[in-house]
Amino acid sequence: MDLLNPGSSMKLDRIDRRLEQLERKLDAILDHLGIEVAGPDLGRVNELLREGKTIPAIKAYREATGAGLKEAKEAVDELAGRI
Repeated sequence: MDLLNPGSSMKLDRIDRRLEQLERKLDAILDHLGIEVAGPDLGRVNELLREGKTIPAIKAYREATGAGLKEAKEAVDELAGRI
């Protein structure tokens, strides 16, 4: 919680929920129109994971996707479990 602005945490939670709603709606529209959106190229991430280089793989994931550190670490951990 932000000590200077206690309401900011609640505002961020509302924004996150709204963003999730918008993403679901957008996914439904894309599905309805038959549009498939290509994901980021994670070839370099997978290559680094096969070499046992987890931290560089997380960095490469962040660069490819724009994800934050926590999201990237979770995604790379999941990818590592598949390799």
